Amino acid sequence: MFMDPLRHPDLVDIGIGLRAVHDAVLAAEQAAAAVLQRRHRTLWDLLVEWEDGGAAVAIETALGPVRGRPTVGADHVLVADVAVPFEAIVSARRL
Repeated sequence: MFMDPLRHPDLVDIGIGLRAVHDAVLAAEQAAAAVLQRRHRTLWDLLVEWEDGGAAVAIETALGPVRGRPTVGADHVLVADVAVPFEAIVSARRL
């Protein structure tokens, strides 16, 4: 009787174990990548994310608050027809 060498019971058990290890490593790597992405996200990245999601924002500047939907440029954000340079932003939050 011919037995398929890839279906040997020992190899099946080893394959199941390797798959479990692979899945655990993959999950850990994905979690680490998500943490790294959150820690390295810049103000520009955050505002672009909010713009793409259609969110309203509140931006605090030294001259006062600005609220509305953002349109992000290379060095500024446009909110409620006010162009705010990134270096003038004290804080930003999603509403």
